[in-house]
Amino acid sequence: MSDVFLEARNISKAYEGVKALRDVSMTIGRGEVHCLVGENGSGKSTLIKIIGGVVAADAGVVVIGGRAHAHLAAIDAIREGIQIIYQDLSLYPNLTVAENISFNQFVERRASFVSWRDVRSIAERALEEIGEQIPLEQIVQDLSVAKRQIVAITRSLTQNARLIIMDEPTSAITKEDVEHLFSVIARLKAKGISTLFISHKLSEVFEIAEVVTILRDGMKVGDFPASELDDAKLTYLMTGQRIQYSPYRFSGEKKAAAPLLEVRGLTRKGQFQDVSFSLWPGEILGLTGLIGSGRTELALALFGLNPPDAGQVFLNGRVVRVRSPEEALRRGIAYLPEDRLTQGLFIGQSIGDNIIITILKKLLGALGLIDPLRRRKTENSWLEELQIKAPSPKVRAWSLSGGNQQRVVLAKWLATDPKVFILDGPTIGIDIASKSNIHQIIRALAERGIAIILISDEIPEVLHNCNRLLVMREGRLVREVADATSVGEEELLTAIGGKLTNKTA
Repeated sequence: MSDVFLEARNISKAYEGVKALRDVSMTIGRGEVHCLVGENGSGKSTLIKIIGGVVAADAGVVVIGGRAHAHLAAIDAIREGIQIIYQDLSLYPNLTVAENISFNQFVERRASFVSWRDVRSIAERALEEIGEQIPLEQIVQDLSVAKRQIVAITRSLTQNARLIIMDEPTSAITKEDVEHLFSVIARLKAKGISTLFISHKLSEVFEIAEVVTILRDGMKVGDFPASELDDAKLTYLMTGQRIQYSPYRFSGEKKAAAPLLEVRGLTRKGQFQDVSFSLWPGEILGLTGLIGSGRTELALALFGLNPPDAGQVFLNGRVVRVRSPEEALRRGIAYLPEDRLTQGLFIGQSIGDNIIITILKKLLGALGLIDPLRRRKTENSWLEELQIKAPSPKVRAWSLSGGNQQRVVLAKWLATDPKVFILDGPTIGIDIASKSNIHQIIRALAERGIAIILISDEIPEVLHNCNRLLVMREGRLVREVADATSVGEEELLTAIGGKLTNKTA
């Protein structure tokens, strides 16, 4: 094992009497790529905040380079070389790449004036250190998420980072960008810089990790060499459950009827071209492809948020034009967006408010006001049906786990009684057990006769939960798999990521 850089010893932390961490210890070696995994609520975020000095532990110490810190402050952690890159990256979107990278240097110096030559040279040296090239004058908000991550990593190097903590860094980037990020992590390792990597995507854990620390319910399950783990073992250690996957079986008898939804030649210039497919009641149709393949743009077109330039949409055999979400809902089409926090929820409002927002007219009483009895009955019925873990519908959405937040978004759209339900990345950022529960809900909806389009770039998700698959690449449907059980992960990955030719895959 490499020399030890950091030890978290016997860390405990409680919030209002609830134990977030109980006697947790972890060791990170110099230049080590270490993964921290666990379900939502397992204590991962609390542990990294304690290591970063953002939160004070109730008990235990953090030892950095042999020096123990019982009360580590954020500035002390930074001076010791610890940098945390959160999911939001904490960059200045209106500043240039060079300004973002060098900003902290000038703050530390307490400089009264800025030398623009120094701004450029600091940024150039930092980018050169990890072999990256990004235009220094480009405004950060104009960069892709992947490029912004590189800027955040580069900025950390200007403060002599020795441990970089990455919190869910791959949740919104393409597979190609993930591979590039992993190459950057490898370069950091070669320089003796450690990485603590937090992810719900087990395939990435196996690809990048040397050591894996597993938390469950605020306690450490253990530290394991990644080579000793596989998907089933890691899932069991994280959840305490053996989660079984079985393919979704669609009844062939239903397919004898006409399709519920039919799309013919749908096109929007620069986004998707000549898309055609059919969807029957009770089907779970998987739509997969890399981020940027046109899959979300297609979903938004079906929901009235991204009008196509050409093509036709049929519902129950009749041509329809869906020009707005209101019109989509009237016709029985619902859409669960990929970003639940900004697009799916009113995060500061209650669970109940979020659920009823789509059906306010249905809850009006005789005087044109919302009937409180009808409202309570609706809210409580959805809490019960989708098993949303909250003491009451009055609880704010921000306080829920990712899995429960997604159930609230599901409830909001299911309350509209949809015939076609488009689910865009329904388990992004959700832990394994919650993913399994969401998948069970989706299957139950299909069994009730709802036609479902499940959009995901996670290959196991579409293979395990869909009866039929469509692959998008560069805005076009390049392959249809009539039976999802007939194709393997490698074959599907090739179809998704291969270079598009004039010939359909």
